[in-house]
Amino acid sequence: MKRTKKKTIALIAHDNKKSEIVNWALKNKATLEKFDLCGTGTTAKLIAEATDLNVKRYLSGPLGGDQQIGAKVAEGKIDMVIFFWDPLESQPHDPDVKALLRIAVVYDIPISTNRASADYMIHSTFLNN
Repeated sequence: MKRTKKKTIALIAHDNKKSEIVNWALKNKATLEKFDLCGTGTTAKLIAEATDLNVKRYLSGPLGGDQQIGAKVAEGKIDMVIFFWDPLESQPHDPDVKALLRIAVVYDIPISTNRASADYMIHSTFLNN
C-alpha cells in the first residue's frame, strides 16, 4: 500500500480578519487536524491556542511571514493557502501579499481569500487526492 505524505495548509489572516479565521478553524477543527498546519505569526498562535491544533509559526506577515509562506509554496512544501485577506484596509506589506498571491497562482496552489472559498476548499473531495 502506497503511503502518501500529509498535506500542509497555510493559515493567514490580516488583523481585522483574525477572529474570523479563528472561528472558522474552530468550526473545521476535525478536518484541519488531518493536515500539517502552518501560519504567519499571530494568526498561527491564535488558532493554536483556540483549537489546540499544532500550527507551525512563521514570522508575522509584515516582518516577512508572507514571504516565508511563499517560499515554502515554491519549494512544494505547502499544498493550500487559506488567507483571510482584508481588501478594505491598506497593509504596510501589500507588496508581500501580492507576491504571495502571485506565487500561489504560479505554482498552481489553491488559495482561498475568504470564508466561503475556504469552506469550499476544505470540504472538497479533491483535498485528499
